[in-house]
This record gives sequence, C-alpha cells and structure tokens, in this order.
Amino acid sequence: MVINVEFLLLYIFLAFSLMLFMYSKKIYVGTAAMAAVMAFGITTQGVLFNFFGSHFFYSTGGRILSILDLALWSSFVFSFALSYFNKKFKEVHYSNLINRFGMGTWVAGTSICGILVDKQFNEWEFFVKIILCINVALWAFYIWICLRTLADVRNKRLTKSVHGVLLLTTVSTQSLVLFASTVYKGVPLFIDLVLITIGIAFYFVSAILIIKRYSSLGTWSIRTDWNNTNCILHGALSITGLACLVSHLLTNHSVMIIWFCSALVFLIVELIELYRLIDRINFYGWKRAILVYDVSQWSRVFTFAMFYTFTYLSGPNLYFISLIRKTIIISGIWLVLLLAIFEIGLVVKYLSGNHPTNLKRSSSDGIDPSF
Repeated sequence: MVINVEFLLLYIFLAFSLMLFMYSKKIYVGTAAMAAVMAFGITTQGVLFNFFGSHFFYSTGGRILSILDLALWSSFVFSFALSYFNKKFKEVHYSNLINRFGMGTWVAGTSICGILVDKQFNEWEFFVKIILCINVALWAFYIWICLRTLADVRNKRLTKSVHGVLLLTTVSTQSLVLFASTVYKGVPLFIDLVLITIGIAFYFVSAILIIKRYSSLGTWSIRTDWNNTNCILHGALSITGLACLVSHLLTNHSVMIIWFCSALVFLIVELIELYRLIDRINFYGWKRAILVYDVSQWSRVFTFAMFYTFTYLSGPNLYFISLIRKTIIISGIWLVLLLAIFEIGLVVKYLSGNHPTNLKRSSSDGIDPSF
C-alpha cells in the first residue's frame, strides 16, 4: 500500500515543532486541553465531512486539517509525558479532585484522532489499531480513577463543586464505541452494549450530582456559579445517541428518542448560557465578558459539533422534526465554524499574553485554565 509521504512529513514537522516549543518553554498544558483536539476532530469529521461531502473530506485541505489535529494531539501527549518526567504530573493533573475528570478528554481526543486517521489514511491502519488498544487501557485506568474520585467527592462533601466535566466519563466511554466501530466493522454487540450502558450509567450519576449542586445552593449567581462545561449535558447525550446509531444497538425509533432528549437538553442549557452571556456583558462589559480564553470553552465547540453530527446522521421521519433537522444542518455548520474560529482567536490572544487575568475560572470550574 502506498504511503502518503508528504502528509507523513507534514505531520512529523508540525508535531516536532510543537513538541520542541513546549519543551523549550516547559509548557504543561491543562488536563482538559485535549478538548481542543476533540473540537477540531468532530468539526472535521462530523460537520465538514457531512456538510461538504467526501470530496472535501478526502481532499488535500481535509487531510491537512486532520494532520493538524493529529499533530496537536501528539504535542499534548508529549506535554503530559513531560509533566510526568519533570515530577509535575500530580500537581497539574491529579491534585484537584474535580480536575481529574478532565482526563476524559485524553480518551475522547485519542478516539477522534484515530477515527480521522483510519478514514483518511488507510495505510496507517496498523498504527491506528495500536492506538485503539492503548486507548482502551487508558479508558479503563481513567474510569478507575473516576470511580475513586466520585467516592472522594462524596466523602469530602465536594458535591457543591461538581459541574459538566464529570460527564466526560460518558463522552470518553462512547467515543470508544465510535473508535472501535470505525476500526473493526464487526465489533460484538455485547461489547457495544456494555460500553454504552456504562456510559449511560455515568451520565445519570453525573447529571444527578450536577442538578443536586444547583438545587441545593439556594441563591446562586448565573454569572459565577454556572460553568462552561455544563454544555456537556447535551453533548454527552448526543455522543451516546451517535454510539447507539453506529453500533446498531437500538432501533431508529429509540435513537430518535435520544435525539429528542438531546435537543431538549440543548435548548434548556443554551438558553441558560444565553442568559448568562447577557448577564456577564452587563456586569463586565463586552471585552471582559467574551474575549477571555478558558480551556473549558472548547467543550462548547465540541458539544455543538456533536449535536450537529448526531442530528445529521439520525434522519428523523416525522415532518416537524425533519424540518427542525434540516434547519440545524443548513445553519448549524456556520455556527460551529464561527465558534471554532472565535475560539482560535481567543487562543492566539491568550498565548500572546494580551488577556485579562482577573477572570480566570480555575477555582469555579475546578480545572486548569491553561491551554
């Protein structure tokens, strides 16, 4: 099989350049930084491919986007390894209990990169299979950490600090279903059933804890107490529905029920987000309310793109729902792209050092705000 040497060389150059930069600057990216990889990956695979078709996806431009995402993934893995060898891993990624759940982006980010490579570079199939095996082991380790951490959160009475990052347990689990289904066309139904059930169980546990947090706070501020990661409430449902669809575990009717629940939660959460945005603008002003980078904001790009992908592939039969679906497909792509471009702009501004420092959400989000 012929190897695309030019793309391989591009990947090596980009990945090595990013790794060299991180090594020279001793950059330890935040635990949830892989959310950027997830966002880029699902935007490429789920949004651009479905909207523009295979002509774009398999074109030079589409493959370059995948190489960029793969290089970013590799540099983040390098940064995680660098933190371990420099004895910073525990401080950066493990000491904060809620922050540990951000490791779920490592699994999901690896899954989406594996899917991109498998679909666009068939000659790298052996490499992808190795990555899948490693990712399964990483997921098992991550779930073990999460189970212990959930117990710690309960014992230490930290339920008032929980937020949508807990739902990465569901996202990471369902991403494995999608990854395995891409690499191996005949994944035993039992394996898909077990994984999807685990993901759903984590969703209910996490959602209950999040709802309990806000219902038990009494008076709370939408401006300071609502977290960016809460949008994963609908993103986790979307990826669950997509996993059920790809694995053929449920009927089309059952998948549509999940889509309806996802759409309903999407509407509720994003209305809250809109109200929060208005409140922040009124209090902080446009610049300090919007033009502030936080790694958790990548979760919004990912969840919007995931809902778009699920909507595109679910194909409802009812006319009213079909009309809503068509509207989402036609207009949603531009919203996702706008969010992605806007977030890239904030990253550039953040890395340039030209950003306010008094609105970082490391304490309220429970995650490291660094890229």
